[in-house]
Amino acid sequence: MSVHSGARSPDRAQPRPAPELASDAHKGQAGRVLCVCGSRTMPGAAILVARAAARAGAGLVSVACLDEELLAVLPGATPESVLVDWTRGVSLSAALAERADDARVAGPGMGASERTHEVVTELAHADGVPLVLDADALNVLAGELESLETRKGTLVLTPHPGEAARLLGRAVPRDSEGRAACAREIARRSGGLCVLKGAGSMVSDGNETWVNPSGNPGMATGGAGDVLTGILGAYLAACAVNPAAWTPFEATCRAVFVHGRAGDLAAETLGRRAVIASDLIEYLAAAQRTESA
Repeated sequence: MSVHSGARSPDRAQPRPAPELASDAHKGQAGRVLCVCGSRTMPGAAILVARAAARAGAGLVSVACLDEELLAVLPGATPESVLVDWTRGVSLSAALAERADDARVAGPGMGASERTHEVVTELAHADGVPLVLDADALNVLAGELESLETRKGTLVLTPHPGEAARLLGRAVPRDSEGRAACAREIARRSGGLCVLKGAGSMVSDGNETWVNPSGNPGMATGGAGDVLTGILGAYLAACAVNPAAWTPFEATCRAVFVHGRAGDLAAETLGRRAVIASDLIEYLAAAQRTESA
């Protein structure tokens, strides 16, 4: 994968799939993902993120519940997940220090509140565990991109154009060069990777910018971004447990490609107008078997 300052042509070969686990691997070696998502009015976001992370190969998915309603809803909707009760005045710094996560994701369904700002700030500066910030985690950081520069470890921001505009304080152009410039700026100012979502989603590390060839308009549906967040969590966890085999940039590009490929497979069967976010999870298994576009 060459490195340059422009957008990478979408007809190049896709990032390679995740490395295979050893034949005697256990779930800890498949990666542990903590999802800090959802709220009493948006529990579905936590469900989509957790289910996507599990289907994308995470060995153990935990969901931190900030509201009691999540403790009631999640067991039936995502029985594979472990629930972490953060509803009663938990010290997040102490709680995070006691965990052995390989990756964490935060934002979907949390609500753009002061509580979300406090939780996201704590997660961003707690330690060097790879972290994905999406949706409300980005909205509460509007104007604070540089505050993320000092964090240790891999950071991935996944804004759609509206969230990117709030982060940058200006509108995001619709043309590819303008979008690529915004993705690079977000990456540089935050010190992380940026996934600028939309038609032809872009992944940038501030220098190289890769353009995704998969996906279709049927994915313009609520919750589709939550599914990507879950896939990213699983793939970054795979990087953490096997860093010599897969880089975070490769894993991020692959997650974006697989997410779009799942949408393409769903649209082929259901039609674009019928695709919903849950369908993307159902087609993840087939999408992950795709070697390239």
